Amino acid sequence: MTQQFTINRLGHQGDGIADGPVYAPRTLPGEVVSGTLLDQFLTDIRVDTPSDQRVKAPCRHYKACGGCQLQHASDAFVADWKVDIVRNALAAQGLEATMRPIHTSPERSRRRATITVRRTKKGTLAGFHGRASDTITEIPDCHLLDPALIAAIPVAEALAALGGSRKGALAVTLTLSEGGLDVAVKGGKPLDGPLELALAQATEKHALARLSWDGEVIAMRHAPVQRFGDVAIVPPSGAFLQATKDGEQALTLAVLEAVQGAKRVVDLFSGSGTFSLPLAKMAEVHAVEGEAAMNQALDKGWRRAQGLKRITTAVRDLFRRPLMQDELNSFDAVVLDPPRAGAEAQVAELVQAQRPVIAYVSCNPVTFARDAKSLVDAGYTLKWVQVVDQFRWSSHTELAARFVLNPGS
Repeated sequence: MTQQFTINRLGHQGDGIADGPVYAPRTLPGEVVSGTLLDQFLTDIRVDTPSDQRVKAPCRHYKACGGCQLQHASDAFVADWKVDIVRNALAAQGLEATMRPIHTSPERSRRRATITVRRTKKGTLAGFHGRASDTITEIPDCHLLDPALIAAIPVAEALAALGGSRKGALAVTLTLSEGGLDVAVKGGKPLDGPLELALAQATEKHALARLSWDGEVIAMRHAPVQRFGDVAIVPPSGAFLQATKDGEQALTLAVLEAVQGAKRVVDLFSGSGTFSLPLAKMAEVHAVEGEAAMNQALDKGWRRAQGLKRITTAVRDLFRRPLMQDELNSFDAVVLDPPRAGAEAQVAELVQAQRPVIAYVSCNPVTFARDAKSLVDAGYTLKWVQVVDQFRWSSHTELAARFVLNPGS
């Protein structure tokens, strides 16, 4: 039975929410919509009264593809909504901050994507999953990905033909690098001699920089170089990398501004050096990361660079073994870039250490706000927040923020 609802707001996943609650994907606040209610979710949705913020989706794949959630909304609406997500997360903790204008990465700028590839009776099928579905949608005209990534999708298909199974799908991560295409495959057939040889030949045939298969590097023709600042590094296969170069630059500039003037900086959850290497132009840096291979990549890049101050590295699980107060006391600024879970244990030690300045980079406004509350309660002022939208048209929101210790705290 068809029912009608008025959308009140958007949830954190980008779905419209009506009284009930009833969740209606790809709707906007103020719209009157009708459809079939299944549990709490509205299906077969028809927009009876559209919002003035509704626009025609720029990508022809949007209706079937699950890669984007918000192409039906104007850019201005999405920008305001993402800033409000952060503002509301802070408000839930009793906090407020100066919100800088959002920085949004341009279309077709994603330098990395994980493509799902399945073998079929007729060959292979590659693309993104449909919304809440195992169906794969082909994306030859995707508006998110750099055109060079779109051109590389046939490589993912060729690898699936060699080492995929009809029983499951491959996850093929394609990353653009200065050395060429960096490819990491998960979910493939177990390696044996013939498959390893075939994959090595495919690396040559498709002129790949590097190919790894379920964590094992098969071949590397050229170093898959990334640059953090102007320093060349070779991250481990599959290692974390900001989704767009544009977004990475925006976050880096915010971090550099936040700790400007510091002489000794500790970079916690440092990865392969996204912030450590640019920071080393102005300060000595101690980079702490749980993955040894990323630390090694950072160290090698620093040693080959010129004009940088000293960088030291340490391998440490900061969730289980956060840096303690006495270890933090020698630094006059802290950079914190944790995963989505935030940095609750590490923030507890920062509260004790009372370092003058903290730059916090987050991909989860809720855990950021939780940690911000702990810092503010301990005598810090949240000076500003810079929202960065490098996952355009998605519900994903990133930010950088500056905390300064109040005198006398």
